[in-house]
Amino acid sequence: MVRYLDEALEMSEAEFRENYRLSKTLFEDLCGDIGPLMKQPTRVTDISIRYKILVALSFYATGSYQRLVGNSHGTLMSQQSVSRAISEVTCALNNPTVVGKWIKFPQNEVEREILKRRFYEKYGIPAIIGCIDGTHVAIIRPQNFEERYFNRKHYHSRNVMIICDADLNILCVDASFGGASHDSHVWNQHPVKEHLINLQRTGERVALLGDSGYAQREYMMTPIVDAPAGSPEEYYTQKHCTARNTVERAIGVIKARWRCLLGHRVLHYHPDKAASIIHACVVLHNMCNQAHLDLDQAHDELQGELAPAQDIGELHGGPAGGPGNEELHRGEAARAQLVRQLWASR
Repeated sequence: MVRYLDEALEMSEAEFRENYRLSKTLFEDLCGDIGPLMKQPTRVTDISIRYKILVALSFYATGSYQRLVGNSHGTLMSQQSVSRAISEVTCALNNPTVVGKWIKFPQNEVEREILKRRFYEKYGIPAIIGCIDGTHVAIIRPQNFEERYFNRKHYHSRNVMIICDADLNILCVDASFGGASHDSHVWNQHPVKEHLINLQRTGERVALLGDSGYAQREYMMTPIVDAPAGSPEEYYTQKHCTARNTVERAIGVIKARWRCLLGHRVLHYHPDKAASIIHACVVLHNMCNQAHLDLDQAHDELQGELAPAQDIGELHGGPAGGPGNEELHRGEAARAQLVRQLWASR
């Protein structure tokens, strides 16, 4: 195992990234972040922490045990040992300290203004802090409450809510719901929704961009379906869709880099363990993204790899539901004001 670790670290930078998705520098940073949270070896024969992290990274990157068991990578590590290593690393990556460091929803006005400014610079839409969407990650058929995980595409999954900023950093992730839940249902149960409502009540303009599966609100800007050609509403919707593509691209990058999340790989774990693996991959995505590691290449590699049932941009959730008249009126009025503002500044 020491020889395997040495061989891995002796790889070229490009080969190391191909196998483990992280740069060598980022790997050392990761060891520093989660190493103290893992079980420390007490015997010479114990598997080292750095070795366990490499094993887990290889699994996240490929979704397969085959490269980790036997002689193919210079190791005789058993499948049971591989499974334990993945579990331990996944648990460490889900530690609140680690998650809090790498997945951060803006908590003050200064942080929100930075995100708003970035969206405005890139897409010309004011008051936007993020884009939201759901994506399905396939899991094996659960033994209990199967109906909660059977999605509209007729396979079992976790429905994962993703909110990202203009630069593909994930601000919020929630993998706690089964595939039978619509995107809008997941959002309606999430505390970020109440947080944005409270900000609106204080008079702060702040919103997410969501597709038509979400209800139009003051804090949730959705497209205008069938807007007349050449109209202000069509202009708004075009800009909206261009900007909201950010979250679809973020989902694509995550699944391209961490292929255990791809539909045809299928996570062979209990739903709760699958959710932990998803969260771990999002932590790693933010690490890679903030280090500017090959985002375009990762996204390009995804094309043709997603199962047909999981084509990016196809997952628009379910019915948005019927809002109250007053809330609906305020939401539509806020969008109409934005439509006029964008049309006037075009």
